[in-house]
Amino acid sequence: MNQPKDETLAQETCEACRVGAPTVSEEDAKALLETLPDWAIEVVDGVPQLVRSCPFPDFLSALDFTREVGELAESAGHHPAILTEWGKVTVRWWTHKIKGLHRNDFIMAAKTDRLAR
Repeated sequence: MNQPKDETLAQETCEACRVGAPTVSEEDAKALLETLPDWAIEVVDGVPQLVRSCPFPDFLSALDFTREVGELAESAGHHPAILTEWGKVTVRWWTHKIKGLHRNDFIMAAKTDRLAR
């Protein structure tokens, strides 16, 4: 059975990010995004963010997923914005310290995809 494209990325570990760390290049972001077909890059207040909305059949399922993403984030020390609604959860990953996208954000997006499956 073929692995999802994002599985290799999901097996990586976030590295500690510091102020001044480089953001991913536009070329690298495009290549990484190709492995994450359910994600898009949106710019909010001048800051690029990885965004995905996941559908759910009801609020409790959405809430359970939110908790799982929260536990994942806490274990990695890297925290997204999460909007939980009836039937949908929207997750946004970006690196606050560098006001942009780092490889860590793509790793966490792939791990989020793993939870969504």
